[in-house]
Amino acid sequence: MYDDADCWERWIARLMAVLAADAADQLAWAGEHGVKSVPVTDDADFVLHLAEGMAQRGTFAPQALQDLRAIGRLLDEGDVRGRAGLWAESLTAEPAWNEVRILARRILVAREGDWRRPLPHRVPPQHMYD
Repeated sequence: MYDDADCWERWIARLMAVLAADAADQLAWAGEHGVKSVPVTDDADFVLHLAEGMAQRGTFAPQALQDLRAIGRLLDEGDVRGRAGLWAESLTAEPAWNEVRILARRILVAREGDWRRPLPHRVPPQHMYD
């Protein structure tokens, strides 16, 4: 089992960096890695689960947990979660990603003082999700 700091750095902070990035950076990153929409939404579910456990232990701020839950609701609405295909296509078609970006930035600012983080260099190979 991971400790809370490891959960933050390994999973939550990385996903928040991707979700908080400027739209142009998201598009470039998603295109470079060939990321599909479904794994992004699945990762958000996983991160919410981790954050809820951290919040129970007092290591994840209640407001950040509310923001993560709001991200989950946004992804559940409309066609965001069910959109098959590349995430880059969803980014340009779904306005919900703009709201997700704002919430992810707020989580990072509250925890780290700034929302700008380097985007992860690698993502798991797509076949792991297929």
